[in-house]
Amino acid sequence: MGFRMRKSIQLMPGVRLNMSRSGLGVSAGVKGFRVTQRADGTLQRTVSAPGTGISHVQRLDGSTQASVRTATPRAAAAAPTQPASHRKKPGWFAPKPEKALYAAMTAGDVAQIEQIARQQPTVTLAAASLAGYLRMQASQTQSATDMLLLVWSSGQEPAIDPFIQKYVSLVFTLVLAPGVSAPMPLSRNTVGLALAELLQLMSRQVEAVDVVEQLEPTAASAISLAELYAELGRWSEVVELTDQVTNQDDLTALLCVFRGVAMRELGYYDAARVTFKEALKTKQRNPVIRHRAWLERARCYECEGKRSLARKDLERILAEDSTYTGLADTLAELD
Repeated sequence: MGFRMRKSIQLMPGVRLNMSRSGLGVSAGVKGFRVTQRADGTLQRTVSAPGTGISHVQRLDGSTQASVRTATPRAAAAAPTQPASHRKKPGWFAPKPEKALYAAMTAGDVAQIEQIARQQPTVTLAAASLAGYLRMQASQTQSATDMLLLVWSSGQEPAIDPFIQKYVSLVFTLVLAPGVSAPMPLSRNTVGLALAELLQLMSRQVEAVDVVEQLEPTAASAISLAELYAELGRWSEVVELTDQVTNQDDLTALLCVFRGVAMRELGYYDAARVTFKEALKTKQRNPVIRHRAWLERARCYECEGKRSLARKDLERILAEDSTYTGLADTLAELD
């Protein structure tokens, strides 16, 4: 399948990744309520009355602004990075599993949350989502994977789970590309992307591909899938996935890099160089992505026996980042 990327990209329903000359961000929310992280790092919340043109903007540093015009976020938005309990607590007649999970959550007892996930079917989805999130935050890869697999294999949408809706909100911060990450509210798509990231860390790429291929075709899933296909050497699929992609922003620039690598590995050196040129056509892209493009193009030149051109690209990286991993050794090999 081919993906066309735009300046504003929907990561999932209600969440958009927006690009501008001033930076990147993510906006999350629904009609009448949106939280925004501006390109300069400022966080703000916008509440509006749909159809009236009236809105109220509150920055998280405490300042507020009322407006008769709907606020237009310059870039996208975030939510809490830790589980945030609502003021509402389980009532006297709430089911025991619900009370037990709420108590474990407020105490931060991840082991107890995991036990509840395995033993209490009525709250398994919520408990496994919570445990997977907390284990992922603590970089406990295997435990996080076990819990998110439990959520994924259920086939259910965790965002509409009654416990989640009543008591907690979760926001996963996922890496979409080197130097580019975005907060994503809990959903089946987010769980799939997080699970694929964990499986990839554990060198279980085939399983990760199987998960991502079941997700909605968003910018986030395109990046994840292109990287996984590349790691598995499935170059023809990388080419198909990135068909018609042009350099419009950081994400599409990275997709161009993946496409160039695939063309090179398939032996289409001219096509590879054209694609790398597209990835490098503007200096406005994230330096990490530009450096990757130079490195991969240098390898293309080396495959063609053009060692002087390969060295020139590597020296471009050296001029901007002398600590680039493996760069000194690669330059030495070209002498």
